[in-house]
Order: sequence, then structure tokens, then C-alpha cells
Amino acid sequence: MSVAFVKEESAEAASETLLPDRPISPHPNLVTKAGLDALERQLKEAREAYDAASVVEDINERRRQTAGPMRDLRYLKARLHTAQLMPDPTSSDVVAFGSMVTFSRDDGRVQTYRIVGEDEADPKAGSISFVSPVARLLIGKAVGDAFETGGQEIEIVAIS
Repeated sequence: MSVAFVKEESAEAASETLLPDRPISPHPNLVTKAGLDALERQLKEAREAYDAASVVEDINERRRQTAGPMRDLRYLKARLHTAQLMPDPTSSDVVAFGSMVTFSRDDGRVQTYRIVGEDEADPKAGSISFVSPVARLLIGKAVGDAFETGGQEIEIVAIS
């Protein structure tokens, strides 16, 4: 039979179904309770998206639609498997994982961030990863401590 009569995937369709894995951080996978809950919720949503795409009749379309959820499932399962649930800080004397920290910059800006795991970090929503440069400088410091980063002085104003 001539290949003209055989339905084969194009290179484009094949590339859409073979998505590269999401990169896994080399750092410990520390999470807050909220972060762990978010990973579990995202895993459930990825399963639902995969299940919904799995019923598509056209094999090529099914492969395209299941590729993203399948990649997310692999990533989220790995992150849940390695998640290390961290307790809430027991003290507000020094900055720790899970602390809410308010600091002022020498340009007059005052910022507040919660130090959280990598998957739950969202600076626009007020959370930064514990491996971010600013968080690394903040951890272990107390109210009144000041340090310089990026040519600016930062002083810790409050910890909660």
C-alpha cells in the first residue's frame, strides 16, 4: 500500500505530543501546609484534564490533548513524593521558612513576603521561595537587622 493512503502523524503533531518534562529543582522540596494542599489540588486537576482528553476519538487529537496533563501529572507526582511538610514557625524572633517578613529598602519601599516552597512562591501575591536570593538573606535574621543586596540596604521591620 502506498504511504499516501496511510494516516501518519506529521512531525508537528508528534512534537506536540512529546512535551519535555517540567524541570525539577535540585533543592529540597520544602512546603507549607497550603503549598502541599495546592500540589494535591493541582494533581487532581491534572488527572481530570487527562481523563477528559482521553475520551477524544481521534488518536492524534487525543495525544495532543493529553500531552500537557500527562506532563503535569509526572511533575506533580514527583513533587508530592518529595514534599517535606514544614511546621509553621514557632517563634517570630528570627526569620524562618513560613515566616511573614516585612522589610524596608533604603529607597523608601516597604515590602512584606511570606517565605514558602518553590512551587507555591508568587511574589505578586506576597510569597517568595526560600531559595530566592532575598529569602536566603532574610532567613536567620531578626527585627532591626540590616544587610545590603543589589546595592540597596534592607532592614527587617517585622516578623510574624
